[in-house]
Amino acid sequence: MNQEESSAEPLAARQVVIVAMTGHMLLDFAGPADVFSSANQILELAGKKTGYQVRVASPTENRQVTNSVGMEISCASSVLDITGPIDTLLVAGSNGIQHLDDPAYAVFYAWLERAYPHMRRVGSICAGAFVLAKAGLLNGKKATTHWDRSRLLQKNYPLVRVDPNPFYTSDGKVHTSGGVSSGIDLALALVAEDHGRDIAAQVARRLVFYLNRPGFQVQFGNLLPAGDQQHIGGKLRSWLVEHLHEPLDIPRLADHLNMSPRNFTRVFHKQTGISPAKYVEKLRIEAARKRLEETDASLEEIAIQCGLGGLVSMRRTFLRHLMVTPSDYRRAFRTSLTEMMA
Repeated sequence: MNQEESSAEPLAARQVVIVAMTGHMLLDFAGPADVFSSANQILELAGKKTGYQVRVASPTENRQVTNSVGMEISCASSVLDITGPIDTLLVAGSNGIQHLDDPAYAVFYAWLERAYPHMRRVGSICAGAFVLAKAGLLNGKKATTHWDRSRLLQKNYPLVRVDPNPFYTSDGKVHTSGGVSSGIDLALALVAEDHGRDIAAQVARRLVFYLNRPGFQVQFGNLLPAGDQQHIGGKLRSWLVEHLHEPLDIPRLADHLNMSPRNFTRVFHKQTGISPAKYVEKLRIEAARKRLEETDASLEEIAIQCGLGGLVSMRRTFLRHLMVTPSDYRRAFRTSLTEMMA
């Protein structure tokens, strides 16, 4: 080591602040915090002194936050009191996004807008995307959130380019992640960005987690929302489920509701936002998913039972809607007490 290297000041640890909003799930902030803390241990073993200073902070002066099951959490600090440069700020979202309009958060939103330009990275976990959107940080940017909240995020913040499919997204210095455990995916990606893939892979192995998890959030979500029984799709749904293995063209559907095909098609699209054919196709996929998860029926049998044609046709339809093949879906989501007890 030369004299210049020996006299150089050691690099400061990057300050990572995770803001825990009221109503969050513990994994929202505990998962990413464990990723950065584990990275510190692995970096130290590798003889690297620069890691992370990890803080979990409240968004208000009151350092108490309540999680989704009513657990009171006392944070060591409020984000409003943190001094020194913040390298990475992650907002762990609230299950009840109605909390986000609480007047007590007004100071936090103003602080976030001011502090944002001075941070290297800002991100969100799950519904934390609503916080970033409310502060205007997602305008014009690509973002994701929990698959079940993506439509609401798009509706409430139309300037955000919402993509419900990926586990996490990056757009410039802004990073957003999907449902709950996706915060771990995002944190691992940030560690890889800072210290390389090898360090991130070691962290993932320590946490018994994928470094690059296969699949997309769309595999977990329902293709069709719960139907309103007054809604034309809701009125048809239970009947359709009993007849998925049969031809279901528009004249037959219209006849079941005593409507003309033309009026049926117009009303259906107006109330559901999709065509009758697309609705039936999604309902068939939902039925096939359930059979793949819960039965030992062959893929060919399931394809026929759900009206998806043969195996090739079902595979093509699954890839288009869920970005996974039926066989891979079954391997990922099948739960069997018989297999567990074997």
